[in-house]
Amino acid sequence: MKRLKEVFDTMKDIISSELGEKKVYDKDLAKALGVHQTTLATIKKRGKIPYDRVLDFCAKRKISINWLLYDQVIDSIRDETEKFARIRYFNDIYASAGGGAFNYEEKSEYISIDKKILEHLGINNAKEIEAINVLGESMEPTLKDGSVVFIDKSDKSIKKGGIFVLSSNDGLFIKRVLYGIGESCDIISDNPAYPIQTMPKGSFEVIGKVIGSVSRLS
Repeated sequence: MKRLKEVFDTMKDIISSELGEKKVYDKDLAKALGVHQTTLATIKKRGKIPYDRVLDFCAKRKISINWLLYDQVIDSIRDETEKFARIRYFNDIYASAGGGAFNYEEKSEYISIDKKILEHLGINNAKEIEAINVLGESMEPTLKDGSVVFIDKSDKSIKKGGIFVLSSNDGLFIKRVLYGIGESCDIISDNPAYPIQTMPKGSFEVIGKVIGSVSRLS
């Protein structure tokens, strides 16, 4: 990263171009930063970059802060950023054989996933993908307790089977669904210690299909 003097020299060059290539003094730089000239002198003496002021300077001129501080070309930053997709992650939501409804009012955050991983999972639109936690051992060894599962909210068709996140009066749970011919479905745990449940087709809501997971190594 550039030193303070280098950053200020570059900022003076920018201001100079705005003024028709005129010579730029500290008073001009202070004005551009929104500080008094004596404050600028104190900043220079301390040698610490005033990031809030520099960010405002860049924002007003639509200049990349990375370019100003690191000489990074904006296209290279864009190329690196576009390698990742942002997935909404509900850190406080757990799905199990029970455990509460899927509440979009819950606090969420975003995690970045390499787009190549999403392509491997057959995901083309990351906006439809969300992530929650697994609670319990009912889906082991397929899904481990404490792992994070990725849900495709655009895929709610249970007729072809698969693992889905379901919501019912009993709570939120992750199970393998076997679509029945009649009015009910078999709700299956991959862990043979858990019995198969039979549920009426209208007794639960399909949140989405589980298309991948990540877990800690034992």
